[in-house]
Amino acid sequence: MRKLLIPGLIGFQIIAAPSFAQEIAMSTEVSSVYTDLNIDEACVAYQMDMLGGSFACSGYKGYSVIFQEGDARESVFYGFVGDWFGEGAFESFQAFNNVGDKIEWRLVGDIPYAAILRWHISAEDGTADGDQGQVLVVSKVAQPAVGDGCVVGYVDALENENANEMAREVADSLARDFRCRIDEPEFHGNEGLAAGFPMRTFGP
Repeated sequence: MRKLLIPGLIGFQIIAAPSFAQEIAMSTEVSSVYTDLNIDEACVAYQMDMLGGSFACSGYKGYSVIFQEGDARESVFYGFVGDWFGEGAFESFQAFNNVGDKIEWRLVGDIPYAAILRWHISAEDGTADGDQGQVLVVSKVAQPAVGDGCVVGYVDALENENANEMAREVADSLARDFRCRIDEPEFHGNEGLAAGFPMRTFGP
């Protein structure tokens, strides 16, 4: 993947970094807002190939959504990703999959630090009755001048009655201190056969 040169994703990271980090660290006011992910109407393609493409999408108050698809698998990053992203970053599942169209952003004050998105996972061999899985994927939102953004955890939406609440707990307890490309995301709660197997690639 070539290096990104898209305003709002990379290149504008140095603005007001201390205030962003300080507010996230000090604020105790946590809330959620919701935005739509509409690839056809709210995203701009910046790279295309025979297997798919990469898109910059509107997100929440300047925090972009980076959507990628390739070989019937999808990947999503949020915010002001760092230069590492241009070296090749893709987080998805081994099975064919597609993401939902509603993003929940977790905020401290008015700054998003985590995002939650439902993924639909195609059935694989060994799944019960060939059921399609649904997983809530919790991601860290990359901040200006920091650029650290990635998946921090998973919740099987079909195996946990309180899956949405669990995903928020994962976001609130892990996202802010999660070290992308060092720490490994895990499933939280019950995990069924249809949840799929995550895959992660960072750089060559």
